[in-house]
Amino acid sequence: MLLTLTTTHRPATDLGHLLVKHPDRVQSFDLPAGTAHVLYPEADEARCTAALLVEVDPLKLSGGRGRRQATTPDSFTLGQYVNDRPYAASSLLSSALAKVFRSALRGESRDRPELAAAAIPLEVRVPVLRCRGGAELAVRVFAPLGWTVAATPIPLDEAYPEWGDSRYVDLTLTGTLRLADALNHLYVLLPVLDDAKHYWVAPDEVDKLLRAGAGWLADHPDRALITRRYLAHRRALAGEAMARLAELRLTDEPPADDSVETDGSTETPRASLAVRRREAVLAALRDSGASRVLDLGCGGGALLTALVADRRFTEVVGTDVSSQALALAARRLRLDRLPERQRDRIRLWQSALTYRDDRLRGYDAAVLMEVVEHLDPPRLPALEDAVFGHARPGTVVVTTPNVEYNVRYEGLGAGRFRHADHRFEWTRAEFAAWVDRVAATHGYTATIGGVGDEDPELGCPTQLAVLSRTDTDIRKEETTR
Repeated sequence: MLLTLTTTHRPATDLGHLLVKHPDRVQSFDLPAGTAHVLYPEADEARCTAALLVEVDPLKLSGGRGRRQATTPDSFTLGQYVNDRPYAASSLLSSALAKVFRSALRGESRDRPELAAAAIPLEVRVPVLRCRGGAELAVRVFAPLGWTVAATPIPLDEAYPEWGDSRYVDLTLTGTLRLADALNHLYVLLPVLDDAKHYWVAPDEVDKLLRAGAGWLADHPDRALITRRYLAHRRALAGEAMARLAELRLTDEPPADDSVETDGSTETPRASLAVRRREAVLAALRDSGASRVLDLGCGGGALLTALVADRRFTEVVGTDVSSQALALAARRLRLDRLPERQRDRIRLWQSALTYRDDRLRGYDAAVLMEVVEHLDPPRLPALEDAVFGHARPGTVVVTTPNVEYNVRYEGLGAGRFRHADHRFEWTRAEFAAWVDRVAATHGYTATIGGVGDEDPELGCPTQLAVLSRTDTDIRKEETTR
């Protein structure tokens, strides 16, 4: 089985430093089921391709079980030796990735630490991938992660097209991502698409899944399907994994389906509302020109991960009243594994948003993403004073659910909120009134929009406001200082 990984980042041969495999040598590694080889079909300044070739030994793979089972009349001993495992990408290839590219999966590079933390252009090719669910499923699981996906079904026999397609696809992924993220996507999703594991799935597989899925699985629209398949449909393990993923999620919208989360519709799989919300917040921060950013009420760190991945944000601070949430955020960011220069950009502080905190003053922008609705209404004035009156960042981005849209969610009855911890949810008119009052009181101008598919009667599922201090106001304050 074969996987190739290509970059056009210059110099492209730096791929060898990231993978810790020299382009001028062929390297081989023993695996429990065979041998893995790493070689470079091309390697120059403009383009570099690393190939992972796995040779499967059927005798090793069977573990000798066929010989012991030969006395069983109903056993198909030959099937343990004659199968597609040596040729089609599966969990065997995933295991080879974990062993051969261990440091790259962790995002570590002694020689190129800054490059390991940066998104670079990548192309991944898996020419033969067994895909239970067809090409459409390959698109569903990879596209929300930032990949452009080309999944071409392989015919059963090119000479007889009327026989139809086989269970295999030729998969090509292109995108600009961190190499570590790309490898972790493959590590999890190759066995998911194959929907079979070549080894016994033990409880420690839950930790492996969450470790490899850090920063993306919790908010993936097909996270339930991915979890079930990765854990070989073992219900107890899948339940544990989903419960732990729920702790990491910053989404407050109810899932529209067991495998596809959308903006209230299950017609077309697409990025979840949580992902689109983060993208909208990031776009607002970029438009503001901010470089030093506060994520207030950061929770498990989903937005922090996206902020840190963008080099224009030179200082990123996450605050939360919960020490457990901050610990989850630290794990999600992999702070203990980041290069020192990357780690120095990040701060995690325990802080309550209803009290003034001098550490939060002087920042370019702050984000309150799905935060205000978790406060009791009588505590809102304290938040307004602490954030807009005392910290006074140049820009504040606020998102909150649109309660009018809730009727579009199946199973969410009248009067119910999207999350058990919500103390209220605003209509569009109520949110606009709050934003206008806060802006007028504290010297901000405001624009209000929405995130997600807009309903002509009910608006968007998420409301978004950007409050900005005027240049004159900021200059006056700097002069006073």
